[in-house]
Amino acid sequence: MITQMLLRALDKKASWLIAIILIVAIAIPACNLLIPPGQFGHVPGYAVTLFGKYLCYAVLALALDLVWGYVGILSLGHAAFFALGGYAMGMYLMRQIGSRGVYANPVLPDFMVFLNWKELPWYWLGFDMWWFAFPMVMLVPGVLAFVFGWFAFRSRVTGVYLSIITQAMTFALLLAFFRNDFGFGGNNGLTDFKDILGFSVQAASTRAALFALSALLLALSVFVCSMIVNSKLGKVMVAIRDGESRTRFLGWRPENVKLFAFTVSAVLAGLAGALYVPQVGIINPGEFAPENSIEAVIWVAVGGRGTIVGPIIGALLVNAGKSYFTGALPEYWLFALGGLFVFVTLFLPKGIVGLVGNFRSRKTKPTVVPPPLAAKVEPAE
Repeated sequence: MITQMLLRALDKKASWLIAIILIVAIAIPACNLLIPPGQFGHVPGYAVTLFGKYLCYAVLALALDLVWGYVGILSLGHAAFFALGGYAMGMYLMRQIGSRGVYANPVLPDFMVFLNWKELPWYWLGFDMWWFAFPMVMLVPGVLAFVFGWFAFRSRVTGVYLSIITQAMTFALLLAFFRNDFGFGGNNGLTDFKDILGFSVQAASTRAALFALSALLLALSVFVCSMIVNSKLGKVMVAIRDGESRTRFLGWRPENVKLFAFTVSAVLAGLAGALYVPQVGIINPGEFAPENSIEAVIWVAVGGRGTIVGPIIGALLVNAGKSYFTGALPEYWLFALGGLFVFVTLFLPKGIVGLVGNFRSRKTKPTVVPPPLAAKVEPAE
């Protein structure tokens, strides 16, 4: 049974995609650590961090596509799950600083000492131990998604109303985490990280390892999502997307299927956020911003929703363009992003993957030669 499940999950496209990701997971760190600077093929340290950030965004896009592309849930709040996973990892990294902080307090993080906190809040307890902190990366966003989905889906909130509620949830978390008395660093967030599992986060080897872990997470996400969508459950998800009422009349309970997909998607987003934080070196309430969730929707739309490879392509291409435009033409980036979304909506409704698929189908479509016209018979005189 397990073998059949694996074979169904690893179809041809998923197998090739996972193979490419695993090659990248080995090649980029090797080019950074083994090839000396200045030599052909060397990947500088800043590029390793930048590419690792792109991979985390690709996992977020794939998580969003699982609920939007296959179940029809347009979530405008997935940045919340990404940020919660990041904050859980940031809390662990802050506890690892110990007495090496600015105020040399072995228990309280620097921002708590600055704000005259007398003791560590109860919800920070245990985050000095990796075996407690790492499961929290999945548990916190997963529980939030489960509770939110339990009420939303059983109330049969759908369409634009559900999208607005998810965005309201993200904005509420944004306001909460901005508060200094909330215990998460307020506007400045969590930063000044030193170690992760005893290794310096600034070391080149640690950066390469974090990149490799990000690539492995992306490969695992591809496998999990492919396993889900290629199963019987995946067919039910597509049926709910295309006709929820009809699926309900057939005896299925769409709210349970939606809840499962939404929770799995939130866990994947939380894992992406957890690997994102040690690579960028900071997590602050800005990660909850609604525009981040909207930007993730654009990644999926550009690549092609309802596919496994599409969100990954969209996330990589859009963020590569963002890195270029924000450096070369920073004042025009938002206009370019908005124009890209309008262009894709009007002219590429299936995204890049859909465009390639249409081109290939036209190219391989056999040419039908019409039969010769019957000879015209002249009437006898």
